[in-house]
Amino acid sequence: MKLLHINASPRGEDSQSLALAGHFISELARGRSVEVDRLDLFQDDLPAFGPLATGAKMALFSGRAQTEAETAAWAAIRTVFDRFAAADIHVFNVPVWNNGIPYVLKQFIDLVTQPGWSFGFDPGTGYTGLMTGRKAVVIHASGVWHEGIGANFGSDFSTPYLQDWLTFIGITDVEHLRIQPTVLNADFAATRAEAWQTATRLAEAA
Repeated sequence: MKLLHINASPRGEDSQSLALAGHFISELARGRSVEVDRLDLFQDDLPAFGPLATGAKMALFSGRAQTEAETAAWAAIRTVFDRFAAADIHVFNVPVWNNGIPYVLKQFIDLVTQPGWSFGFDPGTGYTGLMTGRKAVVIHASGVWHEGIGANFGSDFSTPYLQDWLTFIGITDVEHLRIQPTVLNADFAATRAEAWQTATRLAEAA
């Protein structure tokens, strides 16, 4: 089993989502062969999807030859996608930022979500996900928001966005784990223990 762990938190040892992801991966690897590749979105040098990359993409659409710089930019993006596509299971740990996802995760999504790579398109039938046969586990952490809290304490646009994106590219076997809230919580130890128990059960069943 090839596993890609995508860390979208910059908090290192202070990250609860990262700690829970590490626990899940350790439990998943217990008694079985798992090859783990770790991608730290705040530490790894992701290529920009700027003028060169968009120019390269539009050159493919229009049939225009890419410039040398565009070719290099597109090759760098393809390297990121190939690393993503090589995994059988993707584990994301994602803090909720401003009701959504961190900007580096959106950058990663924009890099790998390309026609002919992760999805196809037909004018008559629409989009088709190409990354079928894979699994994803998304671990969410937030300081204040949690299910059942009042509207004045924020919203969760992270879960539906990531679920929709994964479905769009063909990954329909998706589990969401939560460790919430991490700050506005009178008994965080109990919340953490429950989250780790849930992660253990999910890993054992995988």
